Amino acid sequence: MNKDFIYLDNNATTKTDDRVVEAMLPYFTELYANASSSHSFGLKILNDIQNARLKVANLINAGPPEIVFTSGGTESINIALQGFAVANQQNGNHIITVETEHKATLETCKYLESIGFEISYLPVISDGLIDLNLLKNTLREGTILVCVMFVNNETGVIQPIKEISNITHQAGAIFMCDATQAVGKIEVDVRNLGIDIMAFSSHKFYGPYGVGVLYINDFKRNRFKIKPLIYGGGHENGLRSGSLNVPGIVGLGKACEIAKKEMNANTYRIGLLRDKLEKELLELPNSCLNGNKKNRIYNVSNICFSGIDADILIGKMKNIAVATGSACSSALLEPSHVLKAMGLSEDDAMASIRFSLGKFNTEEEITSAIQIIHNLLIDYTLSNA
Repeated sequence: MNKDFIYLDNNATTKTDDRVVEAMLPYFTELYANASSSHSFGLKILNDIQNARLKVANLINAGPPEIVFTSGGTESINIALQGFAVANQQNGNHIITVETEHKATLETCKYLESIGFEISYLPVISDGLIDLNLLKNTLREGTILVCVMFVNNETGVIQPIKEISNITHQAGAIFMCDATQAVGKIEVDVRNLGIDIMAFSSHKFYGPYGVGVLYINDFKRNRFKIKPLIYGGGHENGLRSGSLNVPGIVGLGKACEIAKKEMNANTYRIGLLRDKLEKELLELPNSCLNGNKKNRIYNVSNICFSGIDADILIGKMKNIAVATGSACSSALLEPSHVLKAMGLSEDDAMASIRFSLGKFNTEEEITSAIQIIHNLLIDYTLSNA
């Protein structure tokens, strides 16, 4: 990548940390045995997998047996939602989620509706947070699961997870959380927060593509089961059959180890850069912040530049990477479902840009990005006057 390229799309994916790549490389060359093989070479690889599992568990305050390796957040969400619903439908068929969830959750819920489950999609208020009283009123007999995203991938809004889990448990339901944009960036303590099931992905916090995690609380397993989606050799305690992605899992473990050590420093430094970018851009005419300013993660700023077409503006940013919404929906030329759920008009949703920073961004990059965007907006306004 050109050194002059400014990457501000870290919620889509992050650059893999060089230390993570270094940890993975031997597993493509010298350490290539299958972790399921019973010979000593395979047992050595299995031990390395278990060491990585421990590092993942330590990051979220879980036990190693509670960690199931998958191909990423989308697969984890599908195993959890589909597998839980089908295995526990004798207890009810009602599931609650939120209109601003990731498409991996929303589309899976749409599928569950097609096979007889009833899904309640909670609206959000204008700042992106849910109404806890509405959640309480939506819970009922037959509600088996509540699924709420920790950090919104488009706005960075952080939901009150502990309060949501408490409300869910008081109603006798299980609480699931998509923590894909939270783990590795902010503290996520599954015990303290009361999370029963959680999904996340490696490549969102400087780990490799193609590996993710499904956390399942061991203390709750006697209350529910999850039906696997993939059958075969019974890997990962029967929940996810298939030969393990050894290099990816080792890389994920290393990314978790690094995140645990460097999270506080990253929070401070990246937060300063985000605030600098946001302050300058919000001084531009007809700009405003989308989402709750206080309850959000430190690396994201979603800004509406009212009156512009964000896709046209982004097309003019030849050396800056930003987004109009989720990377999984970026091919669709339609307004963000998240922003529309927050009450933005279609025009304002199409005029909004997500800036998501990471630990490899520099102050010089942010200063340059501010100037480039400022000049582009002036040119855009003049050419469309």
